[in-house]
Amino acid sequence: MAKRAFNLPNMLTYGRILAVPLVVLCFFLEGRLQSSDFARWSALAIFVAASITDYLDGYLARAWQQTSNIGRMLDPIADKLLVATCLLLLAADTDRTIAGWTLWAAIIILCREILVSGLREYLAALKVSVPVTQLAKWKTTIQMIAIAVLLAGPALDKIVPYATEAGIVLLWVAAIVTLYTGYDYFRAGAKHIMDE
Repeated sequence: MAKRAFNLPNMLTYGRILAVPLVVLCFFLEGRLQSSDFARWSALAIFVAASITDYLDGYLARAWQQTSNIGRMLDPIADKLLVATCLLLLAADTDRTIAGWTLWAAIIILCREILVSGLREYLAALKVSVPVTQLAKWKTTIQMIAIAVLLAGPALDKIVPYATEAGIVLLWVAAIVTLYTGYDYFRAGAKHIMDE
């Protein structure tokens, strides 16, 4: 049992959870460093590394037949912690990267993540599995790219003009796809809820 808890796929998941306070630390240091660009690039590097582990842990667990209950439980938690923390940091940072109407895109994404997690937990108790759709995978990819661009924010704008604006557009695209996939999950789960 302990061996399964510390296999490589699970270690990658633990690493993703540990990345969360590191990203927070980068934003905390941003106001205290002479170069806030360093803090932004550091946050981006940590986020990208954590996002790659999101793909790798599931792939390796299946390929090496190292799936475990703790991995199945922690993987979605790690994803949601990383995304939620980054969105909150971007809404609260001094540059106000996510502000005004764009806050609604972040709220849509966060609400969907919480609601779908609750639905999955309820359906799991009924021994019902709702598979992840291809569109949901695309949603995650667009969302991760948007957050990555916004984490670099002002630092990336110096190299690629209007990068932050492009990140905001991608966040809205992710929010719209999020609404659709959220509706899709609830439609799939509604039949089981009604039967119950």
